[in-house]
Amino acid sequence: MVSDVIHNLFDLTGRAALCTGAASGIGRRMAWALSQAGADVFLADRDAGGLAEAEAEIRETGRRAAFMAVDLTDRSRLQELVKAATSAFGPPRILTNAAGINLRQPIDQITDESWDLTLEINLTAPFFLSRSCVPGMKAAGGGHIINVASLQSFRAFANSAPYGASKGGIAQLTRAMAEAWSADGIIVNAIAPGFFPTKLTQPVYGNPEILAHNARMTAIGRNGELEDLDGITVFLAGPGSDYITGQVIPVDGGFSAK
Repeated sequence: MVSDVIHNLFDLTGRAALCTGAASGIGRRMAWALSQAGADVFLADRDAGGLAEAEAEIRETGRRAAFMAVDLTDRSRLQELVKAATSAFGPPRILTNAAGINLRQPIDQITDESWDLTLEINLTAPFFLSRSCVPGMKAAGGGHIINVASLQSFRAFANSAPYGASKGGIAQLTRAMAEAWSADGIIVNAIAPGFFPTKLTQPVYGNPEILAHNARMTAIGRNGELEDLDGITVFLAGPGSDYITGQVIPVDGGFSAK
């Protein structure tokens, strides 16, 4: 039997979570994992249909969820999003910044608009949304912020310069936010996923040769499945990680270790 002391390190009952990018892929799976650990989850994304499906999926398990369709590039709506989440379940004590895009353009075809959009969604929104959640977290006695970095936080891939720049920025932003807020009990870390089946990686998963190559590049010998994210998400969202902050943790099957 697991002792109460250990169980409580991973129990998120009564904690409110705000999860971006929650209509699909990694963001949706992170929200689901948090809900199964007891958190009340508020889902945010531009895709209202995907959000409704994600909410229903969580509610079917007997957990609480609500959602708001929002464009995170509109900074004027970030405070509105936090207010809506707070109204639903109380001030978010957990924030997952998983919304992201990768337009996969050759470097000489990148436009002002594609550069700005990528940085706005992948890097700027996580900062301003996190900062909007900080007062509520401080008032509640602390919180946990989980950013989503990437293999491209550490290395370059073709046709992804804006994405790589944004994810390199997320790694440093994670450290900067931890330095600024951890003394107030706000723990900030990032996960750096390898290759997982999501909308962003459809071009990779549509090419069996590349997919097999990526699997061979891992130490484990396979690409990621979304359920591989459950453990790290729950760990970084709860008391078990209270003395770990400012870190970027690869979840890549050992891809970055080889």
